[in-house]
Amino acid sequence: MFADPQFWVFIAFIIFVGIIFNPTRKILSKSLDSKIHDIKESIDQAEKLKNESQQTLSEIKKKQKEVKQEIIIIEKETKDKISLIENNSHIKLKELINKRNELAKIKIDQMTRDANINVQKYIAQTAITATIDILEKKLNDKEKQNLINQSMKELNSALKN
Repeated sequence: MFADPQFWVFIAFIIFVGIIFNPTRKILSKSLDSKIHDIKESIDQAEKLKNESQQTLSEIKKKQKEVKQEIIIIEKETKDKISLIENNSHIKLKELINKRNELAKIKIDQMTRDANINVQKYIAQTAITATIDILEKKLNDKEKQNLINQSMKELNSALKN
């Protein structure tokens, strides 16, 4: 066995492979370790980005909920204000309509009184004019004087009562 040249070639081959394998293994190991380290850093950065993204997303969702709540509150306040304004407007409009109706009634009543007074004046004036015309045409001076005296007596008795 020790005399066999193939045995010594085999031993030399194993020593050669051992000598070559050890530095190659170290170089490969360092290279792989460096690649593994780079991959771990990439994974760590990706996880860090993922966590930051999730945190940002949760903050955005929280802000979105707050904004939605504010919108709901603003809508409610706006609807309340609109209702209040509508109610006030309706009340003021009714008051204005009632005031105008009252003013119109007062004006109509005044116009009716004025018209009645004017009609009465016209009737009285026409009656007086007609009576004067009739008396002037049908009565003589003596009858006129008697009529005036009688009217004076009636006027005095009416004023005494």
